[in-house]
Amino acid sequence: MFQGSMVAIITPFDSQGNFDEESYRKLVEFQIENGTDVIVPCGTTGESTTVTHKEHDQVIKACIEQVNKRVPVLAGTGSNSTAEAIAISKHAHEIGADGLLLVAPYYNKPSQEGFYQHYKTLAEEIPLPQVMYNVPGRTGMNVTSDTTIRLAEINNIVAIKEASGNITQASEIIARAGDKIDVLSGDDFLTLPMMACGAKGAISVTANIMPKQVKMMIQAIQEGRWDEALQLHLQLLDLHQTLFIEANPVPTKTSAALMGMCRRDVRLPLVDMQPENLEILKTVLTKHGLI
Repeated sequence: MFQGSMVAIITPFDSQGNFDEESYRKLVEFQIENGTDVIVPCGTTGESTTVTHKEHDQVIKACIEQVNKRVPVLAGTGSNSTAEAIAISKHAHEIGADGLLLVAPYYNKPSQEGFYQHYKTLAEEIPLPQVMYNVPGRTGMNVTSDTTIRLAEINNIVAIKEASGNITQASEIIARAGDKIDVLSGDDFLTLPMMACGAKGAISVTANIMPKQVKMMIQAIQEGRWDEALQLHLQLLDLHQTLFIEANPVPTKTSAALMGMCRRDVRLPLVDMQPENLEILKTVLTKHGLI
């Protein structure tokens, strides 16, 4: 269900700083029109850490309504509090999400046993397919391959979004438990090598602004057209890198704003791009014909 080209979609705000539902629904439609396989609301790129609980529910609901069963919706419902993650996840289940994306608990630095019990508890509490999200650069801790392989024995833990940057770790999961859990790339610039090792797709940031091209690359890999996939990977590499020239999602949302899709506003402690980085971004977007 959660394979192929998936987008960690941005959350636009209006001039008053509130959730801009009209623009959001247009962004969802843009994704579906360009072949995105799965929509992922309220991930890191969706500024999940600064939207309120009420807004979190509103964003997921708007996504589910706009998608209208055309593609799966994988709702970001993770937290560093297991109880809070359960509450958000239960509501996502009630309003019709197809699955849950659950970031590894951040800041409190649990042990590997703590990670295991966190995910096991969520799997027992919410009867939806669940995708773990390992991003040590943001959480401060790595969910090891041994822990992931142990969790793969739980039926509704179906995949892991690997954003550790460690292809060896991803390969170990695939080698030892690839028949029980899918690995998804969490880094656009590593999607091709990770899929070459057996990953089933990517939850992409770049797909926010170039969904058709990300889909084309992933589809080429799936169909064994490796020369074409490599060409697309290399063409997109500078864009992947530039979208992380400052903290995600600031460059991505700025790009969408420059393309006329939404406002660029982010919430503190994120701020607008620094002028010199904005010029670099504009140069790359112009090169790709986006502005």
